[in-house]
Amino acid sequence: MRSISPRIVPVLAALALLGCPAADAPDEGAVSEDAAAADSAPAQETTALAPSGMPYSEQREACADRDPLKRAHFGELHVHSVLSMDANIWDVRSTPDDAYRFAKGEAIGFAPLDESGQPTRQISNERPLHFAAVTDHASFLGEVSLCRRPDSPVYDSDNCRVFRGELAVESEEMQEMGSFVRLAGITGGVGADPADQLQLNGRIPALCGEDGAPCVAEMDSVWSEIKAAAERHYDRSSDCSFTTFHAYEYTATPDISKVHRNVVFRNAVTLDSPIAFVDEPDVWNYFERLDADCLQAGNGCDVLSIPHNSNLSNGRMFTIDYADEALDDQRGKAALRAEIEPLVEIMQIKGDSECRNGLWKVAGGPDEQCDFEKLWPGPQPPEDCQDGTGQGALVGLGCQSRLDFARYALVEGLREEERIGVNPYRFGIVAATDAHNANPGDAEEISYDGWAGYEDDLATDRLNPEARPLQGAGGSNPGGLAGVWAEENSRDALFDAMRRREAFGTSGPRIEPRFFGGWGYSPDLCGDLDMLSRAYAGGVPMGGDLPAPPDGAAAPVFAVSALRDPGTENLQTNPLQRIQIVKGWSGEDDVIHQAVYDVAGSAADAPGADPETCAARPGGHDSLCAVWTDPDFDPDQRAVYYARVLEVPSCRWSALQCNALPEDERPSICSNPAVPRTVSERAWTSPIWFAPAGGEG
Repeated sequence: MRSISPRIVPVLAALALLGCPAADAPDEGAVSEDAAAADSAPAQETTALAPSGMPYSEQREACADRDPLKRAHFGELHVHSVLSMDANIWDVRSTPDDAYRFAKGEAIGFAPLDESGQPTRQISNERPLHFAAVTDHASFLGEVSLCRRPDSPVYDSDNCRVFRGELAVESEEMQEMGSFVRLAGITGGVGADPADQLQLNGRIPALCGEDGAPCVAEMDSVWSEIKAAAERHYDRSSDCSFTTFHAYEYTATPDISKVHRNVVFRNAVTLDSPIAFVDEPDVWNYFERLDADCLQAGNGCDVLSIPHNSNLSNGRMFTIDYADEALDDQRGKAALRAEIEPLVEIMQIKGDSECRNGLWKVAGGPDEQCDFEKLWPGPQPPEDCQDGTGQGALVGLGCQSRLDFARYALVEGLREEERIGVNPYRFGIVAATDAHNANPGDAEEISYDGWAGYEDDLATDRLNPEARPLQGAGGSNPGGLAGVWAEENSRDALFDAMRRREAFGTSGPRIEPRFFGGWGYSPDLCGDLDMLSRAYAGGVPMGGDLPAPPDGAAAPVFAVSALRDPGTENLQTNPLQRIQIVKGWSGEDDVIHQAVYDVAGSAADAPGADPETCAARPGGHDSLCAVWTDPDFDPDQRAVYYARVLEVPSCRWSALQCNALPEDERPSICSNPAVPRTVSERAWTSPIWFAPAGGEG
């Protein structure tokens, strides 16, 4: 067999821990409804009315089951299939159709593959989801397809043979990279200059020609397939049993920092071509194209962008980068980002992005719950970026910033609003898995099968002390779920809720948190049968801005409640331990302030599972509720509040899988004190904001 040059080793080292690979993109495309999707998505006018009181944005029946006080809908807005380049090299062969079947409760094939390339196992979710979006990487969609299709004109090229693993590698260093060596075939080409590959500045002429047109055309064809699959599984009947969204991932990886976003459309009216990082590496151009080609197109296109894994961005996700521009331009950019990005993914397989202890100029703490599912791919803890940024987080290099975490980004938004009058970070909260096995919502600790095909499909792989941090017990976790409070399970109802930020994230359980803010909630509200009606009437739900205080109001009052995950007959879940309200505000000298208040329940009441045996212990609550007034309120200080609901501690997936092994067969990771035995599963609500009189709210 032939070999390839070891000159690409630096690039492969950089790509080895991407989890989500570098990016590629399409050409400029006017917005239109995709032809393949249109076959099953009638484009006629509809007279049925959505919960908003306006006609649905698409042809469909009105949902028979509608609740004006809204219900919690659980779903997945970040999952990958065989079409993504990294999933493909990990022997994932499940399609977007398979992903939607999994989301609806059906079984799909799972690695490892047999000699004929067929899955040897099947997996299924414990419970169906209400909604899902397959978000395959726009990066290299076309190249992956060209290298997979035997009738492709480049199928037998060296590049495609490298990608498919058919070309031998002589370098021992490259062989140690395992499957990641194959990415060179489509990301930079055999023998390409490593410096060029690191920047991912274009497509490979050997596959795509000098102008990239063949790969763009192939990407557009694959995008049509993705959309058609979403249409096939969307329930447009009055049953409203399952909702799909057209979506993809914008995989921005500048200098090997993770600045990725998922792009989710309201309906079947989308961009002709995905905007991908390899063609559009400037994030502000990305925002402007989504605005011009979708939001301002006037044809029914609506879109939102959801950042994820800010914990691996080296401070780049939320650092203000336009402060030297004219004031009007700064305000325009801040408003554009706030419009396009109303949500942030706070938790997934690559760790929690809520908060971290010990960061530069963060006062108030430590918060013990900020130690939850922290991931850093390097062998040593990262340096602090302070007020700068770094590079290389995906391979454990560079620094970590307070602006890698959602809590402090929310306060940075308050600081920016004070400075220019516009808050670019007025975002709500969701969570996701980012699983690459086409298994949306597969977030249970008890049945975790890994997230990266054959790389971690067996317990011995996941518990291997030498496993890559992104796939081993020390770093990865099953991920989370998105929760949306909506009147019904339709695209319009769910999308409207996401845009108004009436959404929440969980670390996997189906906890149902409510969070309202006002000025006059009664202390006895929790015991009122009409609590929800009164809460909506007397204030704003999660995602909203506190109204101006009435005369005589001394401090805002918050109503917060939560229901435990009810589980199923075959799925045991955990009771709740407590509800906390987290407050953030800005101080002098760039200091970010935080305070955490226990408002319902207590850690002392419910110790949770035995960390050694994993046996459940008494304690906990089926539901919790509180009406809480901020005791430290300053009417002249901008502030942001959100609720965090904690379950009683339960055994982490790694402890469960270690305990399933005979004691003499347990690897060293099972006794490593750095790997926690238990975790407190949780839910995070979207925030509620306060602005002083005369401030921008």
